[in-house]
Amino acid sequence: DPRSMRIAITVGIGLFLAIIALKNAGLVAANPATLVTLGDLHKPETILAVVGFLMVAVLSARKVRAALLASILTVTALSFVFAGNTFQGVVALPPSITPTLFALDIPGALSAGLLNVILVLFLVELFDATGTLMGVANRAGLLTDGRMRRLDRALMADSVSVFAGALLGTSSTTAYLESASGVEEGGRTGLTAATVAVLFLACLFFAPLAGAVPAYATAPALFYVACLMLRELVELDWDDLTEVVPACVTALLMPFTYSIATGVSCGFITYAALKLLAGRAREVKPIVWVIAAVFLFKFVETGGAH
Repeated sequence: DPRSMRIAITVGIGLFLAIIALKNAGLVAANPATLVTLGDLHKPETILAVVGFLMVAVLSARKVRAALLASILTVTALSFVFAGNTFQGVVALPPSITPTLFALDIPGALSAGLLNVILVLFLVELFDATGTLMGVANRAGLLTDGRMRRLDRALMADSVSVFAGALLGTSSTTAYLESASGVEEGGRTGLTAATVAVLFLACLFFAPLAGAVPAYATAPALFYVACLMLRELVELDWDDLTEVVPACVTALLMPFTYSIATGVSCGFITYAALKLLAGRAREVKPIVWVIAAVFLFKFVETGGAH
């Protein structure tokens, strides 16, 4: 894929993280007239989120290790004093999965009316996962020629988790944007993923303790990571509009449509169209034409609705 699109996906992931973080922090709120507006700054949750962001930024600037974790724990502790947070306990048994385990309707899913829905869900899942993995891996410096071949292993792991999650009856289990925070703390190998997996497994039994951490406590760390991911913009060749415009379309549409897949889709379509109409079609690899055509078909077929 084009290098400019790799950069755009990383930046788009950062912008997406930013809008999620700002929403969770209460700094951004819905508005019927302008879609979004400034939140209520009188709320203690919002004030704590601002304090948390300043803390993580200052600690990181001073090269303090575990700045993200320190900020999350500090805001969580303060939330009990100033924001009415309540402690629900430490240990609890996970809920039974019996009601949803293997509750599949394969014949119904294969009916003619649902095939289009399955195709759309497949494309959204595929390019959501691909965009997330590429964005996080690029931020970690892992998208080099020698290591890009490993991306297929990550996609295979993601596919297996989606399949297993469906058998268990959960929502789609896939790579998450928040993984970028692990990269910023220095995570670069599978040991990071294995450690997080063990901790998530433990959270099945320590859900009340994990639930004591409010969304506005993690929002500052996510927003800080988002700020760092925007630095990739300087790597774009700003003199080549056929590279810059598709990159900007990709990055901007991710947060504004609240969809990684939509941002990637529109970016590839724009990239192929600009190269073709500018008389530079030879610069486009065959796989890019295929991806752009598939995305275009998806939009024509569905009208953009997920």
